[in-house]
Amino acid sequence: MKTFAVTTLLLIGSNIFMTLAWYGHLRWLDHRPWYLAVFAAWGVALFEYTLQVPANRIGFTKLTLPQLKLLLEAISLTVFVPVAASLFQLRWRWDFAWAGLCIMGAVFFAFRGGIGSS
Repeated sequence: MKTFAVTTLLLIGSNIFMTLAWYGHLRWLDHRPWYLAVFAAWGVALFEYTLQVPANRIGFTKLTLPQLKLLLEAISLTVFVPVAASLFQLRWRWDFAWAGLCIMGAVFFAFRGGIGSS
């Protein structure tokens, strides 16, 4: 369980940086040339990878690759929605909730046999 918790926490941190790297330039650098946005995103992505790579290495000791990927995707959307909503003032739609439930269903089926079982 410790492996799962550490992996999850590292992936949450990684995904905060990832969301900022992928979409932050649309909010803060939209008036700058695209190549400056690329360099800024790369700088932020460095922090993403310093968390993401250890998360995957630690997680892969107990989780199967599909479990690790589905956990990452669920965390990615869980982080993306509040960050994007706060950066871009997105209007809430129930479709977001239904889409999230579908992703949580995928995670449920990936882990149904237990951690590390395929």
